[in-house]
Amino acid sequence: MIGRAILIASALAVAGCATRPSGPPAGGQGATSYPPALPGAVSPATYVAQAASIDLFVVRASELARSRAQSPRLRRIADQLVVEHKGLAAQLSFAGRRLNLLPAATMLPQHQAMFDELAASGAFDQTYLRQQRAIHGAALSLHADYARRGSSPTLRPIATNAAAVERQHLALLRNL
Repeated sequence: MIGRAILIASALAVAGCATRPSGPPAGGQGATSYPPALPGAVSPATYVAQAASIDLFVVRASELARSRAQSPRLRRIADQLVVEHKGLAAQLSFAGRRLNLLPAATMLPQHQAMFDELAASGAFDQTYLRQQRAIHGAALSLHADYARRGSSPTLRPIATNAAAVERQHLALLRNL
């Protein structure tokens, strides 16, 4: 129930941040190099902020799972998630720098609240798995939507790749 509420709150936060670019993109390129954003598409800055926070949450939660998870299988999955989300974060950071959009080194409040809940959980494995399913579902939605409708040709391939990785992670997590 709490996981569903967090997922809905994350989706609403993403939807509530939707904007259309109002001027030329960062990096000195003219506005004509970007297709117009479709209605409801998030801005490049919002996409980078959301995606970076999700990656940071997954990495930190999974690092915690390496030591606290009771299930050896869950610890192995946590290892995989750390490696792959650090890779996604590096790709996002590189692309973001090209647009003068540096990802924050801290999580957004909703992701920090999830991490705090996990750290305090007495049922760590269940909480970790529930949260990972929820956050990967939200991440897949964010990346797939940006890949389809995002205005930045620099970020759209990053989103396409991240959506493919998130699909794999979500399938892995649902099979537990």
